Amino acid sequence: MLTIPLIIVHVIVSVTLIVLILLHSGRGSGLSDMFGGGIGASAAGSTVMERNLDRITVGAAIIFAFTTTILAIRLQ
Repeated sequence: MLTIPLIIVHVIVSVTLIVLILLHSGRGSGLSDMFGGGIGASAAGSTVMERNLDRITVGAAIIFAFTTTILAIRLQ
């Protein structure tokens, strides 16, 4: 009964997590530079956008881990 909505949430969070990880900057410049991480916009080594992106990614990862665990328990 609750499995189908949980699978839908899990798939949405999975795709969101992939997109968020791809937005992170790598060694040089990444996709996050397109959204405000330009020259001179850094505060203490990272921009506000990067810190918020980190927080959102961690939140999505926690939700992903939670839904993975619940699905593993329910589908046994």
